[in-house]
Amino acid sequence: MFPKPKPVLVPNTLAYESEPMVKPTGFREYDARWLFGKEINLMGIQALGMGLGALIAGMGQKQEIVTGHDFRGYSSSIKYALISGLLASGCKVHDIGLCMTPMAYFAQFELDVPCVAMVTASHNDNGWTGVKMGANRPLTFGPDEMTRLKEIVLNADFKNKVGGSYQFHENFPARYIADLTKRPKLKRKLKVVVACGNGTAGAFAPQVMEAIGCEVIPLDTELDHTFPKYNPNPEDMEMLHAIRDAVLEHKADVGLGFDGDGDRCGVVDNTGEEIFADKVGVMLARDISAIHKDAQFVVDVKSTGLFVTDPVLQKQGAKATYWKTGHSYMKRRTHELGALAGFEKSGHFFFNPPFGRGYDDGLISAIAVCDMLDRAPGKSMSDLKNALPKTWSSPTMSPHCADETKYGIVEAVVKHFEAAKAKGDKVAGQAIRDLVTVNGVRVTVEDGSWGLVRASSNKPELVVVVESPVSEQRMRDMFEAMDSVLRTHPEVGEYNQKI
Repeated sequence: MFPKPKPVLVPNTLAYESEPMVKPTGFREYDARWLFGKEINLMGIQALGMGLGALIAGMGQKQEIVTGHDFRGYSSSIKYALISGLLASGCKVHDIGLCMTPMAYFAQFELDVPCVAMVTASHNDNGWTGVKMGANRPLTFGPDEMTRLKEIVLNADFKNKVGGSYQFHENFPARYIADLTKRPKLKRKLKVVVACGNGTAGAFAPQVMEAIGCEVIPLDTELDHTFPKYNPNPEDMEMLHAIRDAVLEHKADVGLGFDGDGDRCGVVDNTGEEIFADKVGVMLARDISAIHKDAQFVVDVKSTGLFVTDPVLQKQGAKATYWKTGHSYMKRRTHELGALAGFEKSGHFFFNPPFGRGYDDGLISAIAVCDMLDRAPGKSMSDLKNALPKTWSSPTMSPHCADETKYGIVEAVVKHFEAAKAKGDKVAGQAIRDLVTVNGVRVTVEDGSWGLVRASSNKPELVVVVESPVSEQRMRDMFEAMDSVLRTHPEVGEYNQKI
């Protein structure tokens, strides 16, 4: 009989080494994240593996699963604890070793395995760990599966049985790289900065970009799980500025930055200016919809309004649907609608055939950017960016807010703006034109300026984004309007960055 996990145990005690610890808030909307040692221990990870195996069986899915781990000092030990739980539940485990998250998704197709459990904390600070899971390729778990998994694990409702087995697939990344690079080389010679922030992608991204015909300038591609310079997060200005400096120094055509587990890609143009991922999405949508008539796209609520208003996309018959932020939600919606691609402001891009298999892969995104440049001879990345209608956009800003309170605060913010719209109150000096409440609240006023507040799905934070098609000042006005509502809640802390 395996004991029920405790929410808190003190390290360096008998109990900590004898009982599982799993903090309930680690079960997020679509994946799992904990501070290793403080919120979960290795026996807790083992319990997670048993619970995942029981969930897979309860879903009627074959108990066969791919596992891999990212490059952190503790990820391999966490993976093996997870594997021990999966084996106890009766699963056949296919271990592909150190890998990027999209390699694990690819392995589901390559090895014909239905389920996946990738040990990664993505771009989170050191100390964090987590698991991205799925049982129906190319999809990953959503709230229903995560809620059921949480119930199984916290109640120790395991259905352990004999029959589990383990297989290690030697040098599996070579199969992934071969799949990405079995294509014609680029006709245009591109000089590309490949930045990895010392994360897992550093072992693979330079090789892939060279194989498709790029001249690669490597930046922080040596694996170092201490992340000595900055977190590998292409949304953070620190990483983007490092890419900018390298692009300008080497006179590169484009800078590409990969996050900690390689499922996202950030872009810096040839002038050193970062291009937020939603604008990159508009550029790619223009390129793709020029080739594929009446192309359909899915975009998240944090993304620019240009997906609907851009005259080039309108002329080419492209259609865009706004949906919930989060790689699992976006992946599922892109799959359900059969859209050619889904674009999320965080940099998770989802390409369906003929470009990809529906999962988020930073290298497929990088290749798509290079192909776009290849199809635009004589035009630079900044030319393509400057061809978009001008808007002023903020980065993704994240004030701290505890997991236990963030959803209640967002609900209160939604009600505030719903009441404001009903009463005809003005926001940033203008009437509310539209509210989108599919994921937090996106408030659009008469001149098209908008602001978003939602709860982060994987960190104790809120998410705030603002944009204006009018001016930088109007963007700042929208930020002040959104922030003034948040400041009525003392539980909301300081921002990680501001405009």
